[in-house]
Amino acid sequence: MNNILIIGLGFLAQVLFFIRTITQWFKSEQEGEVISPVIYWQISLLASILMLTYGILRNDFAIVLGQFIVYTVYIRNLQLKNAWGKMYWIARSLAIFIPLSYLGWLIFADSHNLKSILKNEDVTLLLMIWGIAGQIIFTSRFIYQWIYSENRKDSILPLGFWIISTVGSLMIFTYSIPRMDPVLFAAHSFGFFIYARNILLHYGKGSLFSRLNKIPVLNTILSKISAKIK
Repeated sequence: MNNILIIGLGFLAQVLFFIRTITQWFKSEQEGEVISPVIYWQISLLASILMLTYGILRNDFAIVLGQFIVYTVYIRNLQLKNAWGKMYWIARSLAIFIPLSYLGWLIFADSHNLKSILKNEDVTLLLMIWGIAGQIIFTSRFIYQWIYSENRKDSILPLGFWIISTVGSLMIFTYSIPRMDPVLFAAHSFGFFIYARNILLHYGKGSLFSRLNKIPVLNTILSKISAKIK
């Protein structure tokens, strides 16, 4: 596949990841506390499939591993939100079938398989280890979030989630530079603000929208947008 198309696919995945993060941040700012909306997890599923495709085509084991780790956590959060069963059966079937078919591809295909990914000459052993470590730390935020949510029988984004996000994102950002990966570079350049804001909200810092809400017209607009985010 043309390299431009592959990069475009990666950017599309990251745009969706960015949209989910902005949506969660907007809802949290409006409510004055950290919120875990359903749409956050729905967008995560779609973006993860695209990012997994990108990782396979880029022969990037760190990306592939990261997406496989968190995928089931996205589905479990939708279940905790009582939203998984309400999705169209076709969407649920594809959400399960596609990653399983990719796993089969990695094991049995002749190209872009697990063997070729692990032997990618563009990634040195040390760089691969650093990238894998970054992805494991970054995606472990969802493992932590899942365990935290299971204990409370509700989908929650706790403080530790955002702290782990910050550390893992910084590692992947540094990995993207020698890897010359514009997708990872752009994605992890913009994430720090959202992670920092959620950390501040956890510590009871005022919402950025608190002053805007004093303006009647803006308050009405922000409230209507927030109400649409479930």
